[in-house]
Amino acid sequence: MSVEHASKRIIEGYVRGGSGLLADEVWAVEAHLEMCRVCRDRLAAAVDATAPAVASLVDTVWSGLESRLAVTATMPRRRRWSAPLSRWMTPAMVPWLAMVVGVTLTALLLDLSGTGSGEVSWVLLFAPVLPVLGVAASWSRALDPAYELTASVPRAGLYLVLRRTASVLAVVVPVLAVGGWATGVMVVQWLLPCLAFTSTTLALGGVVGVRRAAVALATVWAALVVAPTLATSRTAFALQTGGLPAWGLLLAVGIGVVIARRGAYTVLGAHR
Repeated sequence: MSVEHASKRIIEGYVRGGSGLLADEVWAVEAHLEMCRVCRDRLAAAVDATAPAVASLVDTVWSGLESRLAVTATMPRRRRWSAPLSRWMTPAMVPWLAMVVGVTLTALLLDLSGTGSGEVSWVLLFAPVLPVLGVAASWSRALDPAYELTASVPRAGLYLVLRRTASVLAVVVPVLAVGGWATGVMVVQWLLPCLAFTSTTLALGGVVGVRRAAVALATVWAALVVAPTLATSRTAFALQTGGLPAWGLLLAVGIGVVIARRGAYTVLGAHR
């Protein structure tokens, strides 16, 4: 399989500090350099040829660190399964995902036991906001101890947002599927609002921050749907089959906004 390497123009522009390159090109070459040894060697050669002062500074720093690194204890090797897992989620996500699963199972038990009132399905009521809570936890500055490091890497934009969102959905959706099957709720009734809420959270997250968007949407859902549903003991129209076209439209709009504003997720404000 052929590999497309960075062009000479991009390598030389990157050596000059990104002058003459678009922001997308700088991001792309940084992400590519992480994976391509050939282009890293070309970059090193370009630095030696066109920026000897930088090469001298690197050599000076390395000579000072080399003796210290030789006596520094090596970190223990990570388990084979932990390396790929760390690319998809942070340690802070684990308790939040456990909480989300616990809430889902509690809602399922309430439905099966007949606790509650009227025709309200607790699984259906909580399905839209459960993944939103996990997405907020996965992209929260306050909950991620490696936030500054994560925000500074080349792939800290939409690429990382989508990975963490996918990891949340991979945990939440199967649990909701079991809950929906056990309570007789149609898949589309909980899945479409679930995905629509998630995409809307990401769309608003590019403007106000993912965590703030998740909190705001969860609050609106509680005020406009959960509270009236529990008060009247009747399933709100938003969760009935008649509301599915609106959820489909919201999902499409959310995805469109995320694609159109994909560059916004490289800004630190999206991490709030």
